[in-house]
Amino acid sequence: MINENQELTYRTDVVGILVGMVVGGLVGAVTMLLLAPQSGKRTRIQIQEKGIELRDRATGIVEDAVAQARLNGNKFARDGRRKANELLHQGQNLVAEQVEYVTDAVKAGKKAIQSS
Repeated sequence: MINENQELTYRTDVVGILVGMVVGGLVGAVTMLLLAPQSGKRTRIQIQEKGIELRDRATGIVEDAVAQARLNGNKFARDGRRKANELLHQGQNLVAEQVEYVTDAVKAGKKAIQSS
């Protein structure tokens, strides 16, 4: 259980870092463009181009993160189902053993009553 929580925290941290990098890159690019010595029209075109580029990169990062989250979700679901099946079988075996013990005890009780 601790490992799953650590993995979840790790993934959350990685996503936060990626988002921070994208936002930082966007802020840095906009600042660079605004402080660059060129015409306003050229600066606006450059901002638009960089915005499109960053949007595409951010979209790719988000799509990758979503795909990874889906894969991890599927893995957790498979592992959960496997563990549930293991526990079910263990429970069934335990019940079968207990039924056998009770049956043996009832037979021994009947035998003791009949022989007395």
